[in-house]
Amino acid sequence: MRSRGTLLTGGIYFATHSPVWNGGRALFDPDLPGTAAARAWLVTPQQFADIAAQEMYREPGEDLDLDEVLRTGRAAMGPGRYETLLYVGDVDGYPQLTFTADHGHRDVDPVPPSAPYLAMLVGGLQEAHGWSPEATADYLASRPGIGTWNAEAILAACIDDRSAP
Repeated sequence: MRSRGTLLTGGIYFATHSPVWNGGRALFDPDLPGTAAARAWLVTPQQFADIAAQEMYREPGEDLDLDEVLRTGRAAMGPGRYETLLYVGDVDGYPQLTFTADHGHRDVDPVPPSAPYLAMLVGGLQEAHGWSPEATADYLASRPGIGTWNAEAILAACIDDRSAP
């Protein structure tokens, strides 16, 4: 499966609580200033539907109607987290879609992410963009909702996460 780094107009912020990661989730807000570093995966519409269903806590296997999001740029699948589909441009001639919450960063309380979640994000961003650990930590430390995490603490969390059994 092909993937590549991509930059989206908008930004990420940390909010809501993930029971899997025991901390805040990274959510995309196209209305935040700047750019959001992301990783684009080349998947089929069926694969995208399965990934979206899993993130929406639904059973995978049903196709998504992507007509509305491709036509208008946005489609609400429900009120929960990751249930708003967004068309965010094209990559290599393919439509680039993502899913996020139906609210923006100003509409919810910030929830700082956990150390394991930050370590996963750092690893993914480094692979996708070729960034140094320091540049990746600086990027994440500047996101809304990060709480008391600074770049140095994020780097330390990544080292601690790699040494865990």
